[in-house]
Amino acid sequence: MTPEALLRTDVLLAILVMAVVTFLCRVGGYAILRVVRPPPFLDAMLRNIPGPLFAAYVALALSRLGPASWLAALAVVATQWKTGNLGLSIIVGVAAVALLRPFIGG
Repeated sequence: MTPEALLRTDVLLAILVMAVVTFLCRVGGYAILRVVRPPPFLDAMLRNIPGPLFAAYVALALSRLGPASWLAALAVVATQWKTGNLGLSIIVGVAAVALLRPFIGG
């Protein structure tokens, strides 16, 4: 297979344009916030958005999984709440799914 067939020019151009647009969106946000001070409400919202956004992603994923995953998620939350150790929480979650799936599915 020739190198030209591996990467078409139009595909390469589309990838590069998307990369530049993504970069400009990220840099533009920082540039605007350095010049313009957002109102307190917007400032609080921007500082607190990652948690609810992550919770929404996790809730959506869990809604598509079965009981073993739900119980593993509870084990992760309990471990994180009790120990505050993210690595341990991940290990507990993976172990819980691995142990529970053969018995209760999902």
